[in-house]
Amino acid sequence: MYLESLSPARKVAMEKLREVVRTNLPDGFEEHFSYGMIGFVVPLSLYPAGYHARKNEPLPFISLASQKHHIALYHMGMYGNPGLTEWFLEEYQKEMPGPPDMAKSCIRFRHTDRIPFDLIARLCGKMSVEEYISQYEASRKK
Repeated sequence: MYLESLSPARKVAMEKLREVVRTNLPDGFEEHFSYGMIGFVVPLSLYPAGYHARKNEPLPFISLASQKHHIALYHMGMYGNPGLTEWFLEEYQKEMPGPPDMAKSCIRFRHTDRIPFDLIARLCGKMSVEEYISQYEASRKK
């Protein structure tokens, strides 16, 4: 239903982005619609503690959203991992003109024809479920 409500160009880009994420994430992550977005999470069966901000909900990892002026990819693993962010920035510069439009965990794509799908595929494979849980727990102890 979510994808059906999008314009044709946005729908095609979102479907492709969803497929890239789904097929390139390491084992253990599951697709889950939450927060009004397509999400990929650490399921409660692997991490029963769940997300601290919303009890009994799985731990969010990557989310995809079609916003008013852009498509957003939220990668929570990048939020707490400066090395991963640095890797992404370096690789992005090799593939795309100019710097990415991004914040801590959000990468914004304003043009559907300028999404670096191959780079996103590689980014998705950079962190296992176990690595993400460890990073998340370490951030909670601070």
